[in-house]
Amino acid sequence: MPEEVEIVSRGPISSSGLSLSSRTFRHWPQVIIAVGVVLTLCYVAELVLVVMLVSILIAFILAPVVDFLMQGRLPRGLASLVAVLLLLGLLYGITVVSYSQASNFLRVLPKYSDSIRSAVMTFRDRAESLNPLRPTVDDKNVVKVIPSSPLSDAVTKGFGSVSQAFFALTFIPFLVYFMLSWQQHARSATVMLFRMEHRHTAYVTLGLISRMIRSFMVGNLLIGLLMATVSIAVFGALGLPFFFVVGVMSGFLSLVPYLGLVLALAPPLLVGLGQIDSGSLFAICMLVLALHFIALNVLYPKFLGNRMQLNPLAVTTALLFWGWLWGAMGLILAIPITAAMKIIFDHVESLKPWGAWLGE
Repeated sequence: MPEEVEIVSRGPISSSGLSLSSRTFRHWPQVIIAVGVVLTLCYVAELVLVVMLVSILIAFILAPVVDFLMQGRLPRGLASLVAVLLLLGLLYGITVVSYSQASNFLRVLPKYSDSIRSAVMTFRDRAESLNPLRPTVDDKNVVKVIPSSPLSDAVTKGFGSVSQAFFALTFIPFLVYFMLSWQQHARSATVMLFRMEHRHTAYVTLGLISRMIRSFMVGNLLIGLLMATVSIAVFGALGLPFFFVVGVMSGFLSLVPYLGLVLALAPPLLVGLGQIDSGSLFAICMLVLALHFIALNVLYPKFLGNRMQLNPLAVTTALLFWGWLWGAMGLILAIPITAAMKIIFDHVESLKPWGAWLGE
């Protein structure tokens, strides 16, 4: 009788003589090593992976344009080229339209930064004067070293140097073109990498990921354009300098998860400080707050809620992890990466519990 109790407590026995629980436990070191290798690869190949992922997102945006052009009897290669050229032309047109205001804004930006710096220094001096025990030091003979803040490090991380960023950006149009022109081949070749019994699941999973990414990109683009348009109109009515550039920046910066409200408030406040009255500044703050609230609670659930299907804890954890790993670009790519992982987990039997954990 004691022998039976001992056997049952150890779990079912496999044909090889090892219990299933012990075999599962023996796989954990391999899983940990594999995860460590993947994370190391993501950290070392950050620039390459970010460029690839951004190109994939842009390709999904242009895919409907390619399909529309192909209905007019254009071959896929030519349709893909036209779609990429249209995107580059649109970006060039936006740059030309906003160039004059952007150049003027950059020219007077030091004046705004000086006024803000002087206001901050005045506030600091008044705060220090309230402390009777503060030491008296001659600031003229002291060399101050101002360390970079964690926020600035997080924002600048992920872009690297200017030359590296420019070099990486030059690859994006070519990658987008080849992804569009070889779309069917790439998808079928990816499916063929799996065993016969798993190919249907792989095909369905890739289709769901494609629809999710397309919905995510188109939804964010529409929400950003709506918020930028409203911001430009209100900023112009309130007499904010450079309202066009500031409105576009504020509208699209509000899309950054969790940091969007702070980032959206920064451009109009920096430009309007000392240029417009306090009542207009308060109205601008209320507008940005209202737009961010509407986008987060109304527009996002309508356009993206059905496709993402991620719970708030999973989203927050993903933003924290990918922001730590890739900085600003990690914050932008965290949600589509996590949503794609959830789709994969939902279609792999052994990973379904992880998909359920990420889901709503």
